[in-house]
Amino acid sequence: MELSKRLAAIAAMAEPGDRLADIGTDHGYLPIYLVEQNIAPSAIAMDVVEGPLARASAHVREHGLEEKIVLRKSDGFEKLLPGEADAAVIAGMGGPLMIRILEEGKKTAESLKYLILSPQSELPKVRRYLAENRYETVAEAMALEDGKYYTVMKVLPGAGTGGPLPYIEEKYGTCLLRARDPVLFSWLIKERETLDALRVSLLQAGSERAKERLAQVERELETAAEAIRLYKGGEGCDQM
Repeated sequence: MELSKRLAAIAAMAEPGDRLADIGTDHGYLPIYLVEQNIAPSAIAMDVVEGPLARASAHVREHGLEEKIVLRKSDGFEKLLPGEADAAVIAGMGGPLMIRILEEGKKTAESLKYLILSPQSELPKVRRYLAENRYETVAEAMALEDGKYYTVMKVLPGAGTGGPLPYIEEKYGTCLLRARDPVLFSWLIKERETLDALRVSLLQAGSERAKERLAQVERELETAAEAIRLYKGGEGCDQM
């Protein structure tokens, strides 16, 4: 099975020999791939919606993996007991929903060796939640697929300090900046161009409201410029 770039980035962070729980499994492609490649000995594929779960079940049967991949209807970690999996993937959903899943399933989430997360919105909020709840981010990657940028992060529960992150790291990612992720660089350049164009538009508008927004945009431009500087430094995640 050939994975999409987004799923391939997620799969690359899974550790061989670990039992995986896939929260929001959709088609079930990720657990099927990991089991077929002998990366995961078994997996639990879960989704809260019947349709995706039925599709995943059909794909599991097609690949003859019924004995290694269990399907469950579950809202987040609801139907996963501590000790049933070594690691979990939560992907394909917005940041606020991911935070809710982590918060409601905190006991189970914190029992895992690591989690692989790929929020599709509000990354700074997700990173802030992780930092405040003592998750340590040990790896990050970005994938560009069909014109969209996806961020993937690997986090260890209970390994962080519980302190806040600097805003630049909340927005752009500690490991991404230090590891000089090439997809991140293309996104940073695009971000700077978008902010530059917005700045010109606000300068031309000249209204009081535009002036207030202009101040925010200029701060964002400074942050983007600093992110590019840190990116070019490329010291590696563990040296942040």
